[in-house]
Amino acid sequence: MSKAYVGSSRFLNTSTEALDGAFLQELRAIAGPDNVYSTADDCWAYGYDNSRRHQPPGAVVLPHNHEQVQRIVALCYQRRLPLVARGLGTGTTGASVPPAGGLVLSSERMNRIISIDTDNRVAVVQPGVTNQALQDELAKSGFFWPPDPTSAAYCTIGGNLAYNSAGPRAIKYGTPRENTLGLTVVTGRGETLRCGVYTTKGVVGYDLTRLLIGSEGTLGVITEATLKITPLPAARSTLRASYRDMRSATRAVAAIMAQPVTPCVLEFIDGRAIDMIRGYSGIDLPPDTGALLMIEVDGSADALPQAVAGIGAAAANEGLMELRVARNEDEVKDLWRTRKALSPALRTVAPKKINEDVVVPVSHIPDLIDGLNQLALKYNIAIINFGHAGNGNIHVNLLVNPDDAAQAQAAEHCLHEVFDLVIRLRGTLSGEHGVGLEKMPFITKELSPAVLGVMRGIKQVFDPANILNPGKLFPDA
Repeated sequence: MSKAYVGSSRFLNTSTEALDGAFLQELRAIAGPDNVYSTADDCWAYGYDNSRRHQPPGAVVLPHNHEQVQRIVALCYQRRLPLVARGLGTGTTGASVPPAGGLVLSSERMNRIISIDTDNRVAVVQPGVTNQALQDELAKSGFFWPPDPTSAAYCTIGGNLAYNSAGPRAIKYGTPRENTLGLTVVTGRGETLRCGVYTTKGVVGYDLTRLLIGSEGTLGVITEATLKITPLPAARSTLRASYRDMRSATRAVAAIMAQPVTPCVLEFIDGRAIDMIRGYSGIDLPPDTGALLMIEVDGSADALPQAVAGIGAAAANEGLMELRVARNEDEVKDLWRTRKALSPALRTVAPKKINEDVVVPVSHIPDLIDGLNQLALKYNIAIINFGHAGNGNIHVNLLVNPDDAAQAQAAEHCLHEVFDLVIRLRGTLSGEHGVGLEKMPFITKELSPAVLGVMRGIKQVFDPANILNPGKLFPDA
């Protein structure tokens, strides 16, 4: 699979000369001389994300506020220069990799928590605030923001919104789309849009807030977000269910989601992953475990025992080998040790693995896993599956070395069949990683020409000169 990236040149001036001299001088006048990088060494780190793609930008600007962002975008619109908004680069699809000669606008210095209004359950933040910093500050008042990607310590709120990145708690609390009330953005013309509300209800006009969330910086640059915050639960309980085979575990997932208590976490690990973990970590599981569910339930302390009992009854079927309920914090850590050992094991076995995050209806998870196992045999590729089973969001890991031409070619064919399988099962190609560059070649499997035409029309309205993250999300017509 080629990792080369050439951004779309439609309408754009992508020559490096365009970022020299007068333009850089104007950038420094707007953002300050210490907030503009133009040397190759300084710009290098801003040319990548977690997809392994890399393209050094022509320059980097680090604004502090909305007014600076507006002037920077207006300048790029005037010059027809490509601009890519960037958080801290934890995305996995190449969405924040700039086109050749482009300008990167980093939000890392727009990192203020502007206000926390617990009476109205609202927080207002700049996009460069990390998810963890916001959670830590909210916890002081007994609140949290539900989206919790595994990269929470490093990813920014702006990045969470750009990708609609959610994490395991989405099963109960929803994604950023359900937990964001309003946005302030700068369009590709350099115009300010303030959309959404400060209230929990509002139906005046089109819902531009939800449209902008997940648009990967192709429609506007977010400068401020009004977030819906939630009180921290009074109590939480952790369970681990071990199953003889994958189908027993996935039947349990459907049963758990069909009963009245919604867990706040419901994670799935398949047998191949468990076998791999055994080789790298001492784990306390029944020896013939073929699949594993990690479950967390939260709520009031009084109601929690009944909720746990309901979850446990739903999890029980003929394939259940063991159901353990943590009695204290040490046991919680012990139960999660298996899941936490998975990422290091994967990095050891296949440091350049391909990680896709497909979603299928919960009842179709067994068919997805069966199909993936058949593809693993067909292409002689080890495929490890785990993820957020409660909403069908499964992380499909192809353990290949993309630097090996034969493996790369096999993986390319395999990926096409993986996505075909997902679409046949009425699923979607991505649950939280987005499209960027990595999934752009496959997007027509899910979106019709008519739908793509409407999307291109929307892009034209927000960004008529195509300066905002060009060449991403969907192919040129």
